Amino acid sequence: MNKLMTSVVAVSAALSLGGCVDDGDDGTNGVNGLNSLVSQTVLAIGDADCRNGGLKIDSGLDDNNNNQLDATEIDDTNLVCNPPITQLSQQEVLNNTNNSWYIDSAQKVELAEESLQEVIKQRGGAKNIILFVGDGMGASTVTAARILDGQNKGMQGEENNLSFDAFPFSGLAKTYNVDAQTPDSAGTMTAMMSGIKTDVGVVGLNEAVVRGDCGSASGIELATALELAEIAGKSTGIISTARITHATPAATYAKSAHRNWEDVSDMKDVTGGCKDIADQLVNFEDNLEARYAGLDVDGIEVVMGGGRRHFLPNDPAANSPDAVSAIEGDRTDNRNLITEWEAKYANGVYVYDQNGFDAIDPESTERVFGLFNESHMQYEADRANDVAGEPSLTEMTEKAIQVLDNNQEGFFLMVESGRIDHGHHAGSAYNALTDTIEFSEAVQKALEMTNPEETLIIVTADHSHVFTIAGYPKRGNPILGKVVAVGKSAPDYSLASDGMPYTTVGYTNGPGFRDLGLETDADVSYGTSVTGRVDLTNVDTTAPGFHQEALVPFKWGETHAGEDVGIYASGPGAHLVSGTNEQSLIFHVMDFAGDLVAKANVVLK
Repeated sequence: MNKLMTSVVAVSAALSLGGCVDDGDDGTNGVNGLNSLVSQTVLAIGDADCRNGGLKIDSGLDDNNNNQLDATEIDDTNLVCNPPITQLSQQEVLNNTNNSWYIDSAQKVELAEESLQEVIKQRGGAKNIILFVGDGMGASTVTAARILDGQNKGMQGEENNLSFDAFPFSGLAKTYNVDAQTPDSAGTMTAMMSGIKTDVGVVGLNEAVVRGDCGSASGIELATALELAEIAGKSTGIISTARITHATPAATYAKSAHRNWEDVSDMKDVTGGCKDIADQLVNFEDNLEARYAGLDVDGIEVVMGGGRRHFLPNDPAANSPDAVSAIEGDRTDNRNLITEWEAKYANGVYVYDQNGFDAIDPESTERVFGLFNESHMQYEADRANDVAGEPSLTEMTEKAIQVLDNNQEGFFLMVESGRIDHGHHAGSAYNALTDTIEFSEAVQKALEMTNPEETLIIVTADHSHVFTIAGYPKRGNPILGKVVAVGKSAPDYSLASDGMPYTTVGYTNGPGFRDLGLETDADVSYGTSVTGRVDLTNVDTTAPGFHQEALVPFKWGETHAGEDVGIYASGPGAHLVSGTNEQSLIFHVMDFAGDLVAKANVVLK
């Protein structure tokens, strides 16, 4: 029988499957045990260990399966003690409490304390799990988008908050791949979905794989959180503004020794029987059932994104009505995977444009397959220019939740804003930040539509970009503008050593300066960059078509960065997000909240 390979490991006798430990996770300290428990005890003021009160956190294995930790079962204890109360004079207290900064921060602490008491739950408290991934959304991107969003609303900007800024728990994720200091999306998303870090450029396989070698993929396939949710009887969904076969969404459902094997035309010299990623998506249900004897699942209910070309044959007769290319499809095996999906799921609805999307009745629709573009979907700023129209990330998120929420067992949904990454690669802060703001709106919509007591929402990024916020601009200075110092006003710009003004945001490397005016599609800029510094005195750097300067010229595009990225969490299990963590922790938080592995194993026994 095949192995359910996750980073969650239990005693072999407790599993219906074979041993499930493999390279990349040794399961030490019982962290990965199916019967591991964490208990938290509030310590009152005056406690011997914490004089000012706090929390005692015990962890261990529930060997006698009574759903609580006995003294002999505790392997580790941590104390989180409250700091001592500072004694202030009455005047000092009045000075502090009359200050808005003091009041705002004090209220946040009070709300955090209330949230902690509400959210601390035992394993399995989350009926629903939503993972939001801002592709390339590093800390500087979040900060700049927060400011731009605020300025678009008429604020100075810095005081604004994106929707997930208000989440009660947050931490950092280390994004490196097993073989790469600065990562790619395939390896990072595999870590988030399986709990096991892997090499750059591979999807759903552990680091024993040889990239591009089909034969090396056999036997090292990793189970993903989406697959576990599917086995456990939950509804499942995938949304991306990138191609749905691109690295991030692919890591939820596919196993591929190369992220670029999106369709069979990308595998001309590949031998060994590996399936392309588009094929794996359409045949997800059959593939999952084939891996586990006796398993019966109903497949992914919601798929929405771009990438039609990987599902269509290289034949103009198969073109969609809104095709831009003369021959839209790339497949060289003469298969139309869209019609194959329709034949497989008579209860499903396939849509390719805004009108078809709007016509979906979520109450009567059991399954949706939406491919809204030949390649990636449009940037949010350019969406209105789509030939047939396409839904926003917020609209897709809303529709997906409406369809998935019909399942009483709950759902798992992954939502990716893929074009944040592409905006940065093109050196377009305008597009990257506009897509980040739309991403924040999608998160807000999910918050409004779900019950926080039964829904874990995690917001994170797969990696960062070499995007910087620099200079010493005054408060409220346009984040996309040229630097104006404190006490100055435009056009009295700050000047660099070369005597020319410079922008607040820029890139360490990339294509560099381009001034395309009102152009909202960042991708048309490739091949038109200007190396070196440019006099920006009379250039509108806030225009959609302005692309920031870059220190190191890379004509093929700006690169990822290797620093940690944020993790923001709300709902059951969110309290586990704290401090600096391996990116693979995200899987474990989702597993704890939904009890995914244990529920899947009950089905598989």
